[in-house]
Amino acid sequence: MSHLYGFGLMDAEAMVMEAEKWTTVPRQHVCVESTDRQIKTIRPNSAVRSIYKASGCSDNPNRHVNYLEHVVVRITITHPRRGDLAIYLTSPSGTRSQLLANRLFDHSMEGFKNWEFMTIHCWGERAAGDWVLEVYDTPSQLRNFKTPGKLKEWSLVLYGTSVQPYSPTNEFPKVERFRYSRVEDPTDDYGTEDYAGPCDPECSEVGCDGPGPDHCNDCLHYYYKLKNNTRICVSGCPPGHYHADRKRCRKCAPNCESCFGSHGEQCLSCKYGYFLNEETNSCVTHCPDGSYQDTKKNLCRKCSENCKTCTEFHNCTECRDGLSLQGSRCSVSCEDGRYFNGQDCQPCHRFCATCAGAGADGCINCTEGYFMEDGRCVQSCSISYYFDHSSENGYKSCKKCDTSCLTCNGPGFKNCTSCPSGYLLDLGMCQMGAICKDATEESWAEGGFCMLVKKNNLCQRKVLQQLCCKTCTFQG
Repeated sequence: MSHLYGFGLMDAEAMVMEAEKWTTVPRQHVCVESTDRQIKTIRPNSAVRSIYKASGCSDNPNRHVNYLEHVVVRITITHPRRGDLAIYLTSPSGTRSQLLANRLFDHSMEGFKNWEFMTIHCWGERAAGDWVLEVYDTPSQLRNFKTPGKLKEWSLVLYGTSVQPYSPTNEFPKVERFRYSRVEDPTDDYGTEDYAGPCDPECSEVGCDGPGPDHCNDCLHYYYKLKNNTRICVSGCPPGHYHADRKRCRKCAPNCESCFGSHGEQCLSCKYGYFLNEETNSCVTHCPDGSYQDTKKNLCRKCSENCKTCTEFHNCTECRDGLSLQGSRCSVSCEDGRYFNGQDCQPCHRFCATCAGAGADGCINCTEGYFMEDGRCVQSCSISYYFDHSSENGYKSCKKCDTSCLTCNGPGFKNCTSCPSGYLLDLGMCQMGAICKDATEESWAEGGFCMLVKKNNLCQRKVLQQLCCKTCTFQG
């Protein structure tokens, strides 16, 4: 049936002849499915999709709907101008019905409260499965953009029968001047008309002209078409396709892995090498300013609101106009020695020359007489740290020694000045050695040989360092 022209031109004589031998359908059942109350925001120039898995009330014999006659959808939506909305419903078999079109002169701000919409486009289809509700928002010029719409809740009321309303053998009565034809798009090369073998599992009860999924007279679930126009019946739309009208699977845009339409701005996920811009529903190779690439999920995620570019949400690499980069965050530019607290510029901690926040832990650079060490300002370098003579931006800092050193006077493993227990110092390097001890216990005594070696800075000599290992490596 056409949305614009109904059933079109009807043959009255054929209808009368059919009525004379008509068999009524089984008793009608009504199934009221549970309500989906998951609230979803309806953003301008985008679509909201909600999926509901219906059972057709299979647990209640008196209400069980297996085959559909018509469907009622009850919807509650809040919206600043409901005339900007268009609503579609797709059945488990892939039939897409337009429940509501855009209306130029509908300025109402009341939205829809438990409003009922109806479709008969899925007549004869199975009721159980995934039903997809789509709400499109196309803003007009008379629109208040400040208030987005919301899909509050929706539910299905299914009307139909529990048993097949048509002849199970599909032997439709023949009427002179009337010829039965398939609803789906037919092709003329399905095979010989006298095929009597088994059909592919994806063929419906209408039958087939051959054994493969390309020989079905009608598809049980979905189908897509090859370049040569051959129809292939499938259980679900393959990657890169979406459920279109009726049971048809149509191709997504080239960069989309999944989508809800054929256009480039109707993507739901992207192929490898592309990232989904969720604001435009398009797949891009480079995320726009104000967002960063999430390579695990192929998404463009938003940076913090002050970032122009970033590598993670709070890790800014460039700031918007009027802001300056303080560490990895963007804030209002304040003079040295002050930071922005969200309202105005406040003084840094007394240890800080520049800072990104309050307290000693917020320092970026230290004042004269202090050194930056692991994000804090100290008066002298801690053990396992050394003074870095190559000051950054004129500010002094302490850098951590190599992991092989206990103490050091420079970077790398060749600048050790003492070693951890069990290691020997050899030409500035800590080597694995025997148990570190002095030659005699008496050498520990005040004025002993090893103490004199250490006091006279002779521990660097290899022979003396081995003789007085314990004394030379002892801190103090």
